[in-house]
Amino acid sequence: MSAALSRAMPAVASALFRYLPLVILLALWQAANTFHLVSTAVLPPLSAVLEQGCELVTSFDFWDHTASSLYRGGLGLLIAIVVGGALGIAMAWWRPIRYVSSPLVEIFYPLPKSALIPITALWLGFGDSSKVLLIFLGCMLPVTIGAFNGARGAEQTLIWSARSLGASRWRTLLDVVFPSALPELLNGIRTALALSFILLVSAEMIVARKGLGYLIGFLGDGGNYEGMFAVVLAIAVLGLLADRAYLAVSRRVLRWRE
Repeated sequence: MSAALSRAMPAVASALFRYLPLVILLALWQAANTFHLVSTAVLPPLSAVLEQGCELVTSFDFWDHTASSLYRGGLGLLIAIVVGGALGIAMAWWRPIRYVSSPLVEIFYPLPKSALIPITALWLGFGDSSKVLLIFLGCMLPVTIGAFNGARGAEQTLIWSARSLGASRWRTLLDVVFPSALPELLNGIRTALALSFILLVSAEMIVARKGLGYLIGFLGDGGNYEGMFAVVLAIAVLGLLADRAYLAVSRRVLRWRE
């Protein structure tokens, strides 16, 4: 028992040190209100925000909005991963596809993805479909570029060796190119994961009748700033948990490289 505890202590100490800046930031937030350095009309006290947050998480409406947001974000991101990953590897592996797709990627990559919000709403309305389409369009490009860079970085000697041993083009793609592309692809997916939260909340604040972004606007318009800040913190926590979970999965997926 003591041996297991001694092995766990370094990990616990590392986690505490990693998140110490967040603790300091929250302490400064509360201190700013306690010592009247900031008006409560601009920045509600952290204690009041946490109290309002506890009330929110015990209500059905909050979880209904959360479920709606997670569905939209998860579905859009999943489609972006499948389509973007396949497109990126295809661009690296087949020259005609690269010639056709590269100009489109270069044009749309620097485009602010939030500019697509009114367009997707015009096409599909205020429901789930417009948010899913927005997240798909916004998140596909980081995944595509990650997959493309990873596949292009595959060692030519491994490809030549596989082909000389009689492997077909498809077999070489699956056994050599895809594993080589996986690290960069996973990095692209992580970028897309963060982008999906940004696009989701932005779209829900503008063109939605349900979701965490909509809830932020609704509470702010009603003057419930403590609740508004509580929802913002909830989104931040969800994003952090999603990122930590994704990193854990990525490390497990890439364990074979060790």
